[in-house]
Amino acid sequence: LRVLTAGGDAVRHVPAQRWFAPDAAPPAAAHGAFVPGAQLFDGAFFGVSAAEASAMDPQQRLLLETGYAALHAVRERRETLDGADVGVFLGIMNADFAALRADDESVYAATGGTISIAAGRMSYALGTQGPCASYDTACSSALVALHAASSAVAAASCEAALTLGVSLMLAPRTHARYATAGMLAADGRCKTFDAAANGYARGEGVGAIALGERLAAERCVAPRG
Repeated sequence: LRVLTAGGDAVRHVPAQRWFAPDAAPPAAAHGAFVPGAQLFDGAFFGVSAAEASAMDPQQRLLLETGYAALHAVRERRETLDGADVGVFLGIMNADFAALRADDESVYAATGGTISIAAGRMSYALGTQGPCASYDTACSSALVALHAASSAVAAASCEAALTLGVSLMLAPRTHARYATAGMLAADGRCKTFDAAANGYARGEGVGAIALGERLAAERCVAPRG
């Protein structure tokens, strides 16, 4: 929110509490824009046990918090949403957590890192009965989800909709491979349409928008990061 309102640069060196770039990775792997506090989660508020929370993709945890915040901003509460014709449309592409926890034998592991479950968990937590879908179209995932949500509301497929987008970079190996392929800028800065362009910078974010006549007003929750 601070960067959106005041401007600034969110790209920095990979924070130590997230992960270290592999020793053999190019310098470009050392940069990125990261959501602070992505590991934090109030599981008790959503009725999620500590055991299940530990097996959940942090992206799912952020979606629960950000999605509820968007609905809370338009004066909706869980008790008013239970059984409501509200759809959930999610843009999500990264599945780093599932790869990192491939050997996890927890009973919650099957759903903790699944992209389809990420949208379903939001509907389940709120008790909504509208359409629910996750969209993975790479970098356009959130825009495609927003288009689907707007179309569904316009066609009266649901009374209202919650559109969300999330992206966290949790696997250092993926980041390093992009750098090795020459896709990332060595200084972590995008220089689009510039002669000095030498790659792009990866970043994280999460955001949610509530749409529909049922809601008091359309309201956007600014992305974190």
